[in-house]
Formats: sequence, C-alpha cells, structure tokens
Amino acid sequence: MSDPRTTWREEIPAGEEALHEALAQRLRAMAEARDRGSARRILHLKPHVGVEARFVVRDDVPEELRVGLFAKAGTHRALVRFSNGGTARQADAKPDVRGIALKIFDVPGKKLIPGLEDAETQDFLMILASAVPFRDAQEFVTLVTAAASPATALFKLIGGLGFSRTFQVLGALRKGMSEIVPSLATATYHTALPLRFGPFAAKLRLAATTTEAGPVDPSPSRYREDLARRIAKGPLAWELSAQLYSDATTTPIEDPTVEWQGPFVPLARLEIPEQDVATAPGAKLEAAIEAMSFDPWHALVEHRPLGGMMRARNAAYRVSTQARAATSEASVADGVPWVLDPPA
Repeated sequence: MSDPRTTWREEIPAGEEALHEALAQRLRAMAEARDRGSARRILHLKPHVGVEARFVVRDDVPEELRVGLFAKAGTHRALVRFSNGGTARQADAKPDVRGIALKIFDVPGKKLIPGLEDAETQDFLMILASAVPFRDAQEFVTLVTAAASPATALFKLIGGLGFSRTFQVLGALRKGMSEIVPSLATATYHTALPLRFGPFAAKLRLAATTTEAGPVDPSPSRYREDLARRIAKGPLAWELSAQLYSDATTTPIEDPTVEWQGPFVPLARLEIPEQDVATAPGAKLEAAIEAMSFDPWHALVEHRPLGGMMRARNAAYRVSTQARAATSEASVADGVPWVLDPPA
C-alpha cells in the first residue's frame, strides 16, 4: 500500500510559465523605476545583518526523511541574511514582512538551476508567516506593483483584484503584519510555501531556542542593532523541523493561503556563533553576503520548490539576480571571507 503522504501532486495550468515570466518582468520594471537605473534587490531590500553560521543535521532524523541535505548527520558552514521583505528601506517600526535566508555549504548532489547543477550550496528562504494571503503570483505582483505608487495603490488593486478580493487581501495583510516582533533573534520562521522532501512534500519551520526578549529599541534599524548586540555577546540558535504533506485539504500544495496542519519533525539546528559585525572582517563578510543571491530554487533536486507561488519565484529570482548581477553561485564558496574557524 502506498504512503498517503506521497500522493501530493502539482497542478500546472496551461500558459503558466509565460505568465510567470511576464510577472517577473513587471517586478523588474518596478524596481528599475524605483532605483532609477541602479541594480538592487526587487524584494527583501533592507538587510539587518549578514553573518556566518553552522547548520547541524541531527543524527536522529527518521530513516524515511534521510534524503537530500538531511541524508547524513553532520555540520555544515552556512551564511545567514536577515531582512525586511518590502521594496523599500523603511523603519523597522513599520509593518513589513521579516525574513531569513540561509546558504548552506558543502552540500553535494544535483541542483535544480541550469548551469549550477554541481554547485555545493543549498538555499532556504523563510518568513515569519506560515502561509501567505495571496492565492497566486498574479495577486502578489498586483499588490507589490500597486504599492509602489501609494497615491493610486487602492485604485490599482481594485482594478486588478476586484473590490471584494482587494479588501480580503488587505485585511489578511494587516492582520499578518500588525504585530511588530521585539527581536528577530527570538522569532520563528517558515518557508510558508511547500517543497519536495524526497518522495514527500513539506513545509519547514525554524524555531528560535533563544527566548530572552530583551529591550525594544526605538531606532529605525532596531532589528539590526538588536541582532548585532546579541551576536556580539553570545551564540543564537534555532531548531529546523519539517511538517509533512498529509492530504489535499489540510496540507494543499497549490493553495498558499492555507496554514498547514500536522506535527513537526526535528531535522537540524541552525547556530550563529558569537561574532562582531562591527569589525572589519564582519563588515567584509556582510558586503559579500549582500552581493550574493539567495534563491529558493537554488536547491537539491530532492528539495525542489512546489506549488504555483514557488514556480513563480523561479522566474522572479532569476530575473532579479540577473538584473543586479549578483555574485555567481559557482564562485561563492571561494569568495567568502569567513570569520569563524571551520567546523570540527
């Protein structure tokens, strides 16, 4: 009898690839107008810190989940970029998406992006929310591009989404971003969208093991100052777990608005050792991280992104990376100015 957890499937409509390419170009045009010709990230524009980390795969991963990156216990070098998700560098007190991006090194196996099949890095991108308010990529791009012109944003949204759907999306966004987390060091992050896990499908969660809230900094760059202060004083850590697909109703692949139901299985630990971003080596490392691309499709075949929103990101991240001439993935490993000793 087949395992019901392996019965997931994607539903890819006709013409989707061309639509996603057109949406990616709309985002690029918006960013070019915003940046007046300079090349910067389309989204997640404002960074907080970029640091070196260690990604430790547990030795008690269940046998059935020992696939891809998690096939073997061990410690990998990693780089971490914390950021706000928006298209502007606004003060941290304002509502925004908050994210974390991981680039994990020494990961053998075939990768998905053409030309980078042999690269030995794996990326994971996560945000604070476990689901998104957009039904598909077209709704997302409609909102992002409308928001670039605040004076006419509401009219553009209604024109693109319709009256009722516009206010559904805005209500969900307001609810999801109304809480200003006191610290990104104590937060829990989610892939929000699914990915393959060998024969299974899963969403990933990164839950902080650090619980000390600390003081709320009123600075416009409160998250950078809080993270930099904490990391200079001692290590931070998160537990990475997988939530597996079970059925099309409670864990849908193609509906990104649904928060999945089900237990989480611990897989690994992300550790950010003590380091000082204010030093010259720390600044050099941050500059290198800012020049890099973090892409959910830069992944092992065993961890291929799933669902329409993830498929749209394949085009969007490629276009963004090309537009700003991000550091070539093929040369990333040799170009990192590491600040910590390698794992034992």
